[in-house]
Amino acid sequence: MSKSFDDLLSQVEKCSKKRLSVACAQDKAVLEAVKAAKERGIADSILVGDEDQIRAIGAELGMNMDEYEIIDEKDTVAASLKAVSLVHDGKADMYMKGLLDTKTFLKSVLDKEVGLRTGSPLSHVCVFEIKGIDRLLFLTDVAFMPYPTLEDKKWIIKYTVDIAKACGVEMPKVAPLAALEVVNEKMPCTVEAAELTRLNDEGEITGCIVDGPLSMDIALYREAAEEKGALGRKIAGDADILLFPDIHAGNLVYKSIVHMADMKNGNILTGTKAPVILTSRSDNCETKVNSIALAAVVAESMLK
Repeated sequence: MSKSFDDLLSQVEKCSKKRLSVACAQDKAVLEAVKAAKERGIADSILVGDEDQIRAIGAELGMNMDEYEIIDEKDTVAASLKAVSLVHDGKADMYMKGLLDTKTFLKSVLDKEVGLRTGSPLSHVCVFEIKGIDRLLFLTDVAFMPYPTLEDKKWIIKYTVDIAKACGVEMPKVAPLAALEVVNEKMPCTVEAAELTRLNDEGEITGCIVDGPLSMDIALYREAAEEKGALGRKIAGDADILLFPDIHAGNLVYKSIVHMADMKNGNILTGTKAPVILTSRSDNCETKVNSIALAAVVAESMLK
């Protein structure tokens, strides 16, 4: 089981070599990550975008551009469609956002002709390695789905469980989070958390253990579970997946961890036919490389 991104990178070494397609690759931060991913043996890359700019930035970074396939397309929309079509047609295994706006990138992902839509809703998973926690944590949804319904949450659990299993977690523990650990009819997220737990108990949600509603302290810390008399819960300080009630809760926790904790992280879009890497402009190179490694492991699992 991968308990850190170093473990995950070791796991990548056991995978078949992956190819990454980058839309509008003329972005210094993205090319820096692409270079690192190649040097670490994570993935080769096909760079779609303004070739002149790609080569200029590559030279600045000391990249040997002869090692990369470059497809010259200066128009942003056309570049995104060419890049995603490479994944759609099986010429690449993963799709990554470069120097283009998220709206255009997502339009390419959802394109009816060459995109990666599955007919299921899209969601987002962030994987954290946090000092003081002895395993990887999978947070969802912190960036994409604003107010997930009960049905949406069933899909989110499925996606995230699949990713956790790709990372070696045999039976992921899913904690639907709330402000408290009992059902309160005036707090709908607690009702939905209890329903998700029931569906798991009855075999409709499979491949994982669901226990909610749970407060975040009980989900993550056994000491808190003991203090609150919750050691009898299916999850008592050992959650793998934190399922947030809405994007506000998820994003606030995500940004708190990123800016206040000693951590590493990687992000992936889910609900697509192939892994999609949607990182922020503010994400550092390490986060982008971690995201590529995560996508490579997930891509390998999708072959099985």
